[in-house]
Amino acid sequence: MPNYWLLKTEPTVYSFADLVREGRTVWDGVSNNVALKHMREMRSGDEALIYHTGDERQAVGLAQVVSDPYPDPKQSDPRLIVVDVVPLRALPHPVSLNDIKADPFFADFALVRQGRLSVVPVSAAQWERLLAMAEGRG
Repeated sequence: MPNYWLLKTEPTVYSFADLVREGRTVWDGVSNNVALKHMREMRSGDEALIYHTGDERQAVGLAQVVSDPYPDPKQSDPRLIVVDVVPLRALPHPVSLNDIKADPFFADFALVRQGRLSVVPVSAAQWERLLAMAEGRG
């Protein structure tokens, strides 16, 4: 059974559309110790929501992690790691941070509690609820 994650990206730097166009990317640039801890727990086959930060602040697409974590080949610091991800599909309806915060179900969601983290775990129940919201069933 896969684990679930939320990966944040600034869409003006790298968007879900960029991932779709490229077909695969190295998810890099993470330096926060807590976010790196989460990345070390990722495994090939896990799934992730791609979340646009900045002016958008919404989950926009689904991706799959297709590698276990490995040292960032562009960095000399071995604690900096990356994973490879591929796009799965765009969400039918993006799920905004405001909608997530308005739902008491997400009170303990790391996106709400630790808003600065670029990589956060998503429980199976939270994952199902977020997908339901994206499909207009939420």
